[in-house]
Amino acid sequence: MSELKFPTEQVELPSKGLVYPKDNPLSSGTVEMKYMTAKEEDILTNQNYIKDGTVIDRLLKALIVTKINYDDLVVGDKNAIMISARVLGYGKDYTFKYNDEEITVDLSELNQRFINEDELLEKNINQFTFTLPHSEIPITFKLLSNKDDKAIKAEVAGLKKIDKKSSPELSTRLKYTILSINGDDDRKSIREFVDSYMLARDSRAFREHLKAFQPDIDLKFNFVGTDGIERETTLPMTVSFFWPDSGL
Repeated sequence: MSELKFPTEQVELPSKGLVYPKDNPLSSGTVEMKYMTAKEEDILTNQNYIKDGTVIDRLLKALIVTKINYDDLVVGDKNAIMISARVLGYGKDYTFKYNDEEITVDLSELNQRFINEDELLEKNINQFTFTLPHSEIPITFKLLSNKDDKAIKAEVAGLKKIDKKSSPELSTRLKYTILSINGDDDRKSIREFVDSYMLARDSRAFREHLKAFQPDIDLKFNFVGTDGIERETTLPMTVSFFWPDSGL
């Protein structure tokens, strides 16, 4: 048994590694992942992990062979790794229910958007430019990392404790994404700008730019229902995504 080796695969990152510093292993543009085993299934059934929302992160950390800082991963690269983990664990077909219809998606056919190298200010630096179209203010911004994502969720949760009716997700995400406004990179100034001066039209235009620009796996897809009507939906990313027929 000691001679057995886990099969692994190289997963290509949508960012091509170009947003990570040269000394970061992620700058290679790929990560090595192992196939899921029964040990990793223990993670999927851990009720504490499911309850505190860490089950997917714990699973992916266990499957990534390359020595990386998991929190460095930009969100699009993490999504690509997540899809690959599912394919390596249980195959490319994912079946789920949508409005009482059973839908099967071929995960290997999901659209993958790779980074446009022409958009980079400089290779191996996570920084890009955009001019807000209505106020004509230039900004720089970054692709959010897993570390940023956790900080955003924690901040939003704290704000909702203060005001349970609030919905600060959108503005909080903008505050973490924007690096400078008209050359000013002071974090307090950026937060004030988003809260008090950023036009809704500019906010929408910037978010639409991010959506089209960001390297990622597109989790939305079209399907034709039993009524013959074509619809768009997003893959439900629950524990059952990684464990078919688990009932979770």
